Amino acid sequence: MVILLTIVHVLVCLFLIIVVLLQSGKAADLAGAFGGMGSQTAFGPRGAATVLSKATTVAAGLFMVTSLSLSIVATRNSGSVSTILDKPVESLPAPKNPNEGKPSVTITPEGSGKSVTIPVDLDAAKKAAEAKEGAKKDAPKKEEPKK
Repeated sequence: MVILLTIVHVLVCLFLIIVVLLQSGKAADLAGAFGGMGSQTAFGPRGAATVLSKATTVAAGLFMVTSLSLSIVATRNSGSVSTILDKPVESLPAPKNPNEGKPSVTITPEGSGKSVTIPVDLDAAKKAAEAKEGAKKDAPKKEEPKK
């Protein structure tokens, strides 16, 4: 059915193109080129309906019918096709905590603030303590004033 409609649609399209291109314009004379029209109608003077104008009307009607038919058939057959919006959302795995198993400090502000967990780097804390003790040893001793 779809193939037959598509073939008819393409043939009607080609016929419509040929019929429209074979017609001459309504004001094809020299006066029409400069805007002059034989009467005061909106689209120029209307002559008698020729065979080409009748064929254009019939081809345009067939084109609309085949277009609508193809769109209706296409939507009926695509009822089982799902869109990306119909698919369930895949949950991502929870990110691994790089500080898991390491000591940390949780800070909760007063009131209803959100608590924050901060990891404690023991190696850095030891180095800082050693540097502080080394600075105390290297510092010159203050002499106490004699009384």
